Amino acid sequence: MIAKRLPFSRDEFSRRLTKTRAAMAAKGIDVLFVEDPSNMAWLTGYDGWSFYVHQGVIVFHDEDPIWWGRRQDANGAYRTVWMDDGQVTFYADNYVQSTERHPMQTLAAILREKGYGTKRVGLEFDNYYFSAKAYLTLKDELPAADLIDATALVNWQRTVKSGEEIAFMRKAARISEKIVDGIVERMRSGLKKNELVADILGDAVRGTDDAWGDYAAIVPLLPSGSDAAAPHLTWDGRETEGGTATFFEIAGCYRRYHVPFCRTVFLGTPPAFLLEAEKALVAGLEAGLEAARAGNRACDIANALAAPLERAGIERGARCGYPVGLSYPPDWGERTISLREEDQTVLQPGMTFHFMPGLWMQDWGMEITETILIRENGAAECLCDRPRKLFVKD
Repeated sequence: MIAKRLPFSRDEFSRRLTKTRAAMAAKGIDVLFVEDPSNMAWLTGYDGWSFYVHQGVIVFHDEDPIWWGRRQDANGAYRTVWMDDGQVTFYADNYVQSTERHPMQTLAAILREKGYGTKRVGLEFDNYYFSAKAYLTLKDELPAADLIDATALVNWQRTVKSGEEIAFMRKAARISEKIVDGIVERMRSGLKKNELVADILGDAVRGTDDAWGDYAAIVPLLPSGSDAAAPHLTWDGRETEGGTATFFEIAGCYRRYHVPFCRTVFLGTPPAFLLEAEKALVAGLEAGLEAARAGNRACDIANALAAPLERAGIERGARCGYPVGLSYPPDWGERTISLREEDQTVLQPGMTFHFMPGLWMQDWGMEITETILIRENGAAECLCDRPRKLFVKD
């Protein structure tokens, strides 16, 4: 018997499966197939860098889930999922990147054998990992089945974190603090961006005394000067220059749980407009944190943030946050709630968000953010504890 390496208790996995089955029943889904690796890990514990091929979890109402994937990756499933080995199945390697056959043919065969060939089958239609070819193959192979859009069905069950999950996020937060401390200490004019990223990644993976660092779902983002108007640029080999601001978007990660954290460093004397923007952004952040209470709505946070920015003449059309927790590349967001003016979702204790009101103007940018936990009582808790300001270095 291969030893299991489960990150959570069996009771925790049972809780998750019960929530998912209830959501399936509410939507009239007889069997659910999830291919999103974050949802796979949340439901079963599976953890491996194998999401570049088709794999997934089949969720039933009346038996344990089945992990399904590439044959060589079944060895990882035996070691990481909570189910018995008999609930792990696989397809042969000649299905991988083949123009003659498709892995979904084998998935369809399992569903037919289990009696679901004419049932309502839930699929994650709008997902990074579920391709158009996968859908068309299942449609051809299961002509009598009703293929139901179950996009984000599992994601929504993940929005309220358990105590076990929050404990992991607290460890990730300590790693985030370590990364930002290292950035502020090292930043100087003439430092090559790639060398700085090497140190960031080193701090992220080394972690802290009680928490090793996992890889984050997004690489470090650190554009400078006018490039900071573009929030998702990665690094190059250029040197940092005096008289410029650089924002840093990073996340500490522990056992796949992320705590994103952003700060901005200015080398030299900041111009007056940047200091005014800092003042408005911090005021907006603090107003949003005050509004981030159980029973309020997601839009209340966005509206509270907007008022100080508008008074300062700053317009930002983007949402200002999203749920975070367990994730895999290419994104650490959970793709459910958005902190924006039209989202009426009621905030519940245990929800965790990256409160992310980045400013990306025509030729400059600034990010000062917090990952927050909605509490039973009172305003949200910031999981990291570092000054909420523009860091200035000579």
